[in-house]
Amino acid sequence: MIAALIIDMQNAFFEDPGLKSQQDDLVDACNELIEAVSARGGKVLLVGTEHERDKSTWTLSMLDDDQGFIFRGSEQAEFVPGLLTRGLAQLTKTRDSAFVGTDLLSRLRNWGVDQVILAGVSIHSCIAQTAADAFTHNIRVVFAEDAVGSEDRETADAVLSAVSKLYRQPVLSAPEIRELLGN
Repeated sequence: MIAALIIDMQNAFFEDPGLKSQQDDLVDACNELIEAVSARGGKVLLVGTEHERDKSTWTLSMLDDDQGFIFRGSEQAEFVPGLLTRGLAQLTKTRDSAFVGTDLLSRLRNWGVDQVILAGVSIHSCIAQTAADAFTHNIRVVFAEDAVGSEDRETADAVLSAVSKLYRQPVLSAPEIRELLGN
């Protein structure tokens, strides 16, 4: 079975001007992916980042800078307007990889998922880390080319190319994903 992981499509990430300019296109592409996977009977999981104000979930860089980000229950933590969320399963993470400190692997195993389609932001961090960890768990990955974004395109392209080649994880366009899904 296949699942789509829609990663970090939250208000906080789109405060960056580089991502803000991509927001509408990314929301549309993610929604198209959500609908295509759902129509095939696949699973969709909305993955979001949240941290506690007490610093207990902060990353090293957040601790070093003494500056938190995306606090639980804040407007920053909400999914961006227009993203399909109704009735979809959600997962909260505190690290770049959706596998670290979460029950993602258990959920995927319980659903019988052996392949995930990754979408959302940011390619060079959360998407790439989740892809690398999926590989370590023998879960095949496809990157939804039209539904992934980054505020640093140059770094994102380099990381995506490296991860894709190293782990044999293809980058597919929306029509290629529909073909993969049999839609």
